[in-house]
Amino acid sequence: MSRVAVFGGSFNPIHYGHLLVADEVRERLGLDRVLFIPAAVPPHKSPRGLAPAAHRYQMVRLATAGNPAFAVSDMELHRSGPSYTVDTLEALRAASSDELYLVLGSETFLDLLSWRDPPRIARLARLVVVPRAGSDFDTEHIQAQKVLREINENGFAPAANPVPADGVLVAEATSLPLAASELRRRARDGRSLAYRMPDAVIAYIRANGLYSVDPGS
Repeated sequence: MSRVAVFGGSFNPIHYGHLLVADEVRERLGLDRVLFIPAAVPPHKSPRGLAPAAHRYQMVRLATAGNPAFAVSDMELHRSGPSYTVDTLEALRAASSDELYLVLGSETFLDLLSWRDPPRIARLARLVVVPRAGSDFDTEHIQAQKVLREINENGFAPAANPVPADGVLVAEATSLPLAASELRRRARDGRSLAYRMPDAVIAYIRANGLYSVDPGS
């Protein structure tokens, strides 16, 4: 049985911040691989400025190529309707006996109760919370504690190898101060994307004219 980190998101576009977090979480927990899953229709994001799912999937493939511990799934691209995480985890569970770890940013974790069936998500995968760069994720905060209660978890535990037996894991992984929204603006304005994402992704964005139009126009 493999231990797999599930890393979902819009990846609009994928950048070095995503890749660094994925690598550090895998190493910190001693996991076998990280499975990147681009969302076809992100339920909590506006479609404005969202590159077509097929392009985002290809960018993730290019970004992760060459790392044998990274894999990419297009499973959400083949499912109609919003890309609900609980449905994805159910499908992964049905397909294999892998032990699943769901990687979430700290802001996403605090918003988890707006997702479809949060308690089921927590039963299907061990939650791994990664605090955002520059943020102070307070595990005792009222909202953090409310999420814990609603998903039937008793507390938080530091991400480590061996993995603690109980609790939502908190991985103090290096988080680069990169924002996909800023990278989209740079692409639209013809500014440099170097040192922010792999060269193959930059070339793909330029070749396909992604983010070249102001979504507000």
